[in-house]
Amino acid sequence: MIRCLLVDDEKLALELMEDNVAKVPYLKLQGKCKNAMEAMDFMRREPVDLIFLDVQMPGISGIQFLNSLTNPPMVIMVTAYENYALEGFNFDVVDYLVKPVAFERFLKAVNKAYELMGLRRQKDNPAQQVQAKTTPDTSYIFVNADYSVVRINIPDVLYIEGLKDYVKIYLHNATKPVITRLSMRFMEEKLPAEGFARVQKSFIVALDKITAYKKNRLMLGETEIPVSDNYKDKILAYIGQHENDSN
Repeated sequence: MIRCLLVDDEKLALELMEDNVAKVPYLKLQGKCKNAMEAMDFMRREPVDLIFLDVQMPGISGIQFLNSLTNPPMVIMVTAYENYALEGFNFDVVDYLVKPVAFERFLKAVNKAYELMGLRRQKDNPAQQVQAKTTPDTSYIFVNADYSVVRINIPDVLYIEGLKDYVKIYLHNATKPVITRLSMRFMEEKLPAEGFARVQKSFIVALDKITAYKKNRLMLGETEIPVSDNYKDKILAYIGQHENDSN
């Protein structure tokens, strides 16, 4: 969970950013401030991992505020003026958003913050870093879909269908698939290799959901999936192994 603080002198801008934060499962809104002095006081009382910081504010600007922090959290700058971008990146900010901020662009920025926070935690905790290398958490992934970030529980995945620049993720007990702009290669890398197999250019299946296999076709319940010759070896090996296990 990333604890966030919004700092902007415009009420509407605060409301829009608050709405965006509410759509992302791993963001938690800690507070909202109208200026840098309020933000300074808030950060003395509450822990903050990420600031969405407006640049032009009355009194102390966002740049001046950032410059005053001795140990700043992650910062995503938000402003109506592109010309501040270079100065912002000199402070090693995570990203720079130009108003009005599209939700897709907002997601891209917070995903960068999510990855950076994970790297920092591993660096600060060597034991956690070793554990992350040896036992990665593969029980779920997050994907962008329907203008929000959706959690996909890996055990619920039946199969994945590729559609050019998009994939459809079919889930157990779900009436419709989750459609997200990702590649099949990305999905292969994210899914545990021991539990999933590419069976055709456009399909990845959960091995433990296979109910039947015949003549280059496999069944997942009532759903039929084609199997290409180039990919069938792993399917046959999996079926053969479990045939042996059952004898």
